[in-house]
Amino acid sequence: MDHDDTLPPALAADALLALADGHHARTVRPAGTREAAGHLVKTYALQAPGRTVTERDVEAALRIAEGHLALGGQRGSLGLSVLILHAGGDGDYVVLHTWIEGHMADLAVFTGPAGDPARLRPGRAGLAPCVWEAALLAHEREAFSRHVLDGTGPLPDRLAAWSADTVEGTVR
Repeated sequence: MDHDDTLPPALAADALLALADGHHARTVRPAGTREAAGHLVKTYALQAPGRTVTERDVEAALRIAEGHLALGGQRGSLGLSVLILHAGGDGDYVVLHTWIEGHMADLAVFTGPAGDPARLRPGRAGLAPCVWEAALLAHEREAFSRHVLDGTGPLPDRLAAWSADTVEGTVR
């Protein structure tokens, strides 16, 4: 492809440029490592401008995660998950990333209207993390590899190091 000529027909240039114009930082904070359905779940609160995630919201997201993780054994779960509660600009999202056998992961995304955790439901087939959620998951992949897979020493020490390795501030 010649960069100065035409773009491929499926490339949505106007939509891509509109996304770039509206791209901004979002605030993230760790919300602790909790237990749900026998799993260690590292939790994050991710907030669009003007939105806030409360402890009550985190607890509601953990209840959703618990239902999903209860069947983790059938999906090969290794017992470690990352939960992102995203108070987005267009609604709320719970992203649950669980490490499973064979160096793989299980991903569940729940969506719903803003501020109504009781209405969060599994997202449509094929729905994947947004750019801000993916930034957190990229960090978590590194933390899992560094502390759990490549770590040394007893497993409880590795898990404590994994749990403490978090993102705080902003992601883009």
